[in-house]
Amino acid sequence: MVPVPRIYLMLPDPAHPRVAVISYLNTVPLIWGLENGPRRHPFQLDYCLPSEGAERIRSGQSDIGILPVIEMARQRLSFFPGLGIACDGPVRTIFLISKVPPEQIRTLAVDRGSRTSVMLARIILSRKFNVHPTLTVAEPVLDDMLASNDAALIIGDPALLLDPATLPYLTFDLGHEWKQLTGRPMVFAVWCGPANFITPANSQLFLDSLAYGERNIATIVAGQSALLRLPPDLVRSYLTENIRFRLGDNEYKGMRTYLEYAAALEPDLEIK
Repeated sequence: MVPVPRIYLMLPDPAHPRVAVISYLNTVPLIWGLENGPRRHPFQLDYCLPSEGAERIRSGQSDIGILPVIEMARQRLSFFPGLGIACDGPVRTIFLISKVPPEQIRTLAVDRGSRTSVMLARIILSRKFNVHPTLTVAEPVLDDMLASNDAALIIGDPALLLDPATLPYLTFDLGHEWKQLTGRPMVFAVWCGPANFITPANSQLFLDSLAYGERNIATIVAGQSALLRLPPDLVRSYLTENIRFRLGDNEYKGMRTYLEYAAALEPDLEIK
């Protein structure tokens, strides 16, 4: 009699999750402790773009991710409280750059790396300027994006390489535009995943990781400015003034407003 081989199903382990980490400057303080702290490497870290992280969670390749808020809502995920990526005014890394007055934007090239920012651009253009442009996904090269489009959305590290004051185009910082529109902070991303992974133990590891990053901000600034070839003062001001990593009631009010506005443009979106 030929023995039947046993097949062992590897179920996700909430105590040892696979974590999708976004490879942008604004995530470095959040993951600094996971990479370098006294409790380093508690999780398996997988580096990717924001949109790729969303797909990793959707497909089950990762269990937790620092995901765009819009993807958290689309996938109906739970999130860890108190942590994320937000701003309360100019964010410096999300620029809507236009060749024409905003009321005349009909085509918009968007960076393939983001989803929350794309929805934010749609919200601002719809509510402030009453336009609904056709979107084209493109690599974040400004001249190429504007060659065949009225406007371009540049986000993340590529935006830090731009100096808005020197651009021969209209440039809108969407963090500033959101604050002007709503009076509230804008939350771009949160640590999130299926509810069984949102445990107090995992939450504490993420909190400890950020605290370690905050204590070592000088090291982060020095390393990232050299890596990205950016002035240290720009990196420091971005991480300590433009970006907020600790979220409270006001940030969550802003997040809910964003999701309500998004649902008006995307009716199938579920708002918790």
